[in-house]
Amino acid sequence: MASPHEGRYALLVAGGSGLRMGAALPKQFLPLGGRPVLMHTLERFAPLVERLILVLPEEQRGYWAELCAQHRFTLPHEVTAGGETRFLSVSAGLGLLPEEGLVAVHDGVRPLLSAGLIEACFEAAARAGAALPALPVTDSLRQLQEGSSRAVDRADYVAVQTPQTFQLRQLHAAYRQPYRPSFTDDASVWEAAGFAAPELVPGEARNIKLTQPLDLKLAELLLKE
Repeated sequence: MASPHEGRYALLVAGGSGLRMGAALPKQFLPLGGRPVLMHTLERFAPLVERLILVLPEEQRGYWAELCAQHRFTLPHEVTAGGETRFLSVSAGLGLLPEEGLVAVHDGVRPLLSAGLIEACFEAAARAGAALPALPVTDSLRQLQEGSSRAVDRADYVAVQTPQTFQLRQLHAAYRQPYRPSFTDDASVWEAAGFAAPELVPGEARNIKLTQPLDLKLAELLLKE
């Protein structure tokens, strides 16, 4: 029997070292609601995709297997080793996926996104080729210029989140490019290959990326809602 979400895939990238979090553990393994952050993230996608791919640094794969056994985490997912950059890690994950379909590429340390956001990104990517969630910028912005700065209109900018979601055939082609330092996310790789800018999908304030200790405290509060 075919999967109800056949042709939809999720690629979760988790390469953090935890240094900014000030913890001994990489942030993807820190406890959130009594379980590692990554388990929450995987569970958000599992009901909505055909396959789950998790990309971890090679040296962390054994520890992840120990955590799964310890927490009796049996959710089906595939694990592969990442590279030194996000570009190489996503490339490694794509190597496990077919040429056709849709893939949501997501930060492993964004564990609080909703099913509605995942669905909206898949629907937009099916329609437009690529989609990414974004939020309006609420802080004032200044552009640095030769030791000085100038005010810019924040209405001209958005803050980008994940899952950045794409049609697989084109994303495979985009990741055959040589790496460039300007590749800060998957959308930048996509656009450098000549594809049209992704369609913007309204992001979610709770879809935070766990980077600082305060982020983890906020995530604990949001998880209890």
